Amino acid sequence: MPKMYDADDIVDLKNRKKRRKRRMRFLTILLIAGIGAGLYFTRDKWYNKIRGIGQQYRTIVNSGKLAEGNFPIEISSSGEYQLALTDRKMVVLSDAYTYFYDSDGALLKRRQNTYTNTVLRAAGGKALLYENGGNELSVENEDEVFYKKEFAENLILFARISEEGYTAVVTTSDSYNCELIVYDKRGKEIYKRKCIERVSDLSFINGSKGCVLSDISAENGQLVTKVKEIDFSKKGERWTSPGLNTLGLNVYGYGKGAFVLGTDACGYVDDNGQISSYYSYDGELEAGASEKGNSAVIVNNIDRRKYVIALFKGGNTEARVIELDKPSIDVTIYEDLAYVMCQGKVMAFDFNGGLRSIADVSDSYTEFLRSEDHIFLKGYNKIDRIDYES
Repeated sequence: MPKMYDADDIVDLKNRKKRRKRRMRFLTILLIAGIGAGLYFTRDKWYNKIRGIGQQYRTIVNSGKLAEGNFPIEISSSGEYQLALTDRKMVVLSDAYTYFYDSDGALLKRRQNTYTNTVLRAAGGKALLYENGGNELSVENEDEVFYKKEFAENLILFARISEEGYTAVVTTSDSYNCELIVYDKRGKEIYKRKCIERVSDLSFINGSKGCVLSDISAENGQLVTKVKEIDFSKKGERWTSPGLNTLGLNVYGYGKGAFVLGTDACGYVDDNGQISSYYSYDGELEAGASEKGNSAVIVNNIDRRKYVIALFKGGNTEARVIELDKPSIDVTIYEDLAYVMCQGKVMAFDFNGGLRSIADVSDSYTEFLRSEDHIFLKGYNKIDRIDYES
């Protein structure tokens, strides 16, 4: 038989329900207040991580105002000077001197350059100077010359230096197409290789324990570029890629393979030595760059007035092509952004194609370098600097 309720029972039941609702409301308010207090007292740990959410694709417009003080740096040279940037230091090579500056333009050291037809490379806070077609090189910084090398019988074709201070030199050879010699940071020879094919470039990998090198050969009447991975502690190659249909200019190694920048095309080779992507230019190559697997190539087609930057987010993706308003001049990659200089402006793109930042600059500059909060602009006889936020 169902339970019967009188009027007093019904009133008491309703009151209990009201009290239960008030308790739930009070507990909810306490919970919200507790969460709010916790967020407030720990705001230093999480606020900066999310303050950009919802604004990460907002294009930053930089003023492009030129720095004063030590800038511009005036360069006296009878020919074109070279500029490199490493560890917040600028290295400038003129026809007669090598200059070391800090990022504020203060001169740290001037050293006379006795080489002819000298080429400058820089990494890991050190400068590598070598004679292109000569037989001497040196590794130095603003404080000292670490070591020099002289090749009595062979001529230097090119040389590279790693972030760890290792140096690789490719020279001519009497019996082979060329020779590769690798030195550690103290100048001790650790690897030597006689090459049958012409080596066009190399890139250190695995903390300078090895390298990838590109060589040029002919297949079916066409020049192709093959990539080899080498471990300095072993003989032979870990793998050799098939030929990419282009004349390779530069090779950039990274953890999952290598990127090849060629005269009329570019492409990726994976860590098994297989071609994973290939992109043919619709115009003339102006410049290219690659860092940690991300790559950017700028191509100008003057006849069609078509100017593009092609972005590659790793080796297994197709090119993301962005059209530019004006001819491009130079490109570099810094902290996962691709920076391109066009006539009158510098722009930064992420590798999804988003325009992250922009600055107006004079169209008299021919190159630029990116470092932390600055962009260094290379002119005919001077170096300028602008602040740049990305």
